[in-house]
Amino acid sequence: MIGAGMGAMAAAARLAVAGHRVVVYERTDTYGGGVRRLERDGFVFDTGPGLLTLPAVYRDLFVKTGKEPLEDCVELVQVDPSSRHVFADGTEVALPNASRAGVVAALDEALGAGAGERWGEFLVRAREAWDRTRRPLLEEPLWPNWRVLAEKEPYPGVPQRRLLRTRQARTLSEIGAWELRDERLATLLESSALAYGLDPRTAPASAAVLPYMEHAFGTWYVRGGIRELARAVYERCLQRRVEFVFDAEVMRVLDKDGRAAGVELRDGTVAEADHVVADVDPARLKVMTDRPLDKNGDVRADPFTTRPGRFTVLLALRGGREAGAAHRTVVHAPDPESELDFLASADGDQPPPPTVTVLRPDDPALRADEGHESVVLSAVVPSAADWDEESMVRQYTDHLLDAAEAAIPGLRDRVLWHEVRTPDDSDDETSAFLGAVPAPALAAGQGRFLHPANTTRLPGLYRVGGWSHPGGGLPHAGMSGALVAGLIVEGPEFRGSQ
Repeated sequence: MIGAGMGAMAAAARLAVAGHRVVVYERTDTYGGGVRRLERDGFVFDTGPGLLTLPAVYRDLFVKTGKEPLEDCVELVQVDPSSRHVFADGTEVALPNASRAGVVAALDEALGAGAGERWGEFLVRAREAWDRTRRPLLEEPLWPNWRVLAEKEPYPGVPQRRLLRTRQARTLSEIGAWELRDERLATLLESSALAYGLDPRTAPASAAVLPYMEHAFGTWYVRGGIRELARAVYERCLQRRVEFVFDAEVMRVLDKDGRAAGVELRDGTVAEADHVVADVDPARLKVMTDRPLDKNGDVRADPFTTRPGRFTVLLALRGGREAGAAHRTVVHAPDPESELDFLASADGDQPPPPTVTVLRPDDPALRADEGHESVVLSAVVPSAADWDEESMVRQYTDHLLDAAEAAIPGLRDRVLWHEVRTPDDSDDETSAFLGAVPAPALAAGQGRFLHPANTTRLPGLYRVGGWSHPGGGLPHAGMSGALVAGLIVEGPEFRGSQ
C-alpha cells in the first residue's frame, strides 16, 4: 500500500480482514493524508476537512472490519444549523440540518416568499440525479462503458410553460439562472461546487447531487475534530494487524513479467507484493511507474493538470464562543464572476475577495479554555499561484479576515495569533501536484469530471483515494477503499456492494 490516506486505510482494513497481509508505506511521519491537525498553546485545528457527510460509508467500514461500531470509536454530532450563509447584499440565512420543511421555511423568511419552494423543487430534481448516479458513481467500480455516464445528463429537464417544451440545464449555473431565479439562491447552489474547486459555469448539472447529499444525509462533526476519524480508522487497521512504515517514500512500483510485483523505497529497500495499491495523485504515480496505466478508451487523468487548492487561516481567539453561534458560516464573495475568473487563470496581482468558509466548532477539546476559541477560515484558491510570494499570502489572509468579520463581528480584535496554510503546505503533506484538492466524480460533462478506474493497465496495481474513482471527499475516499478491496478479494467480476 503506497500512502496512508483515508482511502488506503479503508482498503487496508478490509483486505486484512479478508486474510491479506497488508503493509502501508507512508512518505510522511503520520497517517490520514490531508486529514491532519495542528496543535499549539492549547488550541487544536483540523487542517483538512472540517465536516463529514455520508457517515454511512465509515459505519459500513467499521461493521465490516470489527465488532466495535463507528460510534463506539468516535462521537458523531449532527451540525445544526447545517450552515449559515451571508450573501453579498447582506442577507443572511441559517439552513437547518436535514430538514426540507425547515430549509424551505428559512429561505422563504430570509429571501422572500417562493424562494423556499423553488429550492425544494430543485432538491426533488437533485434527488432524481442522485438516484440515477449513486451506484455507478459511488458503489460500483467504474463501468468499462463509462461513456454512458459521460454523455447522458442525469439531472432532469424542467417543463417550461411559456416555451411549451422541456429545458435541460447543462451546467450548475444554468440551474441557478433558469430554475432558482434568485441571485442568492444561485449563489447558495454554486457554493456547493466551488467548495470542491469546481467552476459552476462549467460543472455539469449533475453537480446538483453535492448539495443534495448534505441535505439528505446531514452534516456531521466528529468530537475532537475530523482528525479523530482518521485516528479511529488507523487504530482499526492496527487491530487488524495492518503494518505501517512511516518516513518511507516509495520511488518505484516494481514490474515483473508484466505485473506489479512490489515497491522500491528511497533508501533502496525492495518490498515484494502480490498487489500494490497506490493512494497518490496521478503525477506522482506516473513517475513511479513510467508507463501507461490506462488502456485506450479508459478515463484518463492528465497528471499535470492544474487544479485548485485551499488557503486556510487558523485563528486562536481570546474570548469564548457566543451561545448559538453557527458551526459553519459561508460568506459569499462580493463578485462571484471575478472570483471564478481568477480561480481559473490566477492572472493578475490583485486577487479578488473569495468565498470564505468559517468553521467554529463548539468543542472544548479544540480550545485552551472557555475563555478562548479556535476558528478555521478557508477559501478555494488557484494552486498554481505563487504561494512563496509574501504579498499574495498577505492579501489572501486579509481577504479571509475581512470576510470572517461578517460572521464574527470584532474578530480582528480577538486574534491572539494566527497561522496560514497554503497549497504548498498541502503539497508537502500529500504530494498532490501543487497541493491541489480532488473533487468528487460527476456524471455528464463528456467525462471530464470522472476519475480513472481503480484498476490499471498494469495487472496487480490499483488506485485508491481521491484521485481515482469515485473521486475526492471523505465519503468518496472511504468508498474507493471498499471498491479496491472488493476488486482484489473477488477479482474483476466484483460489481460493488449490494
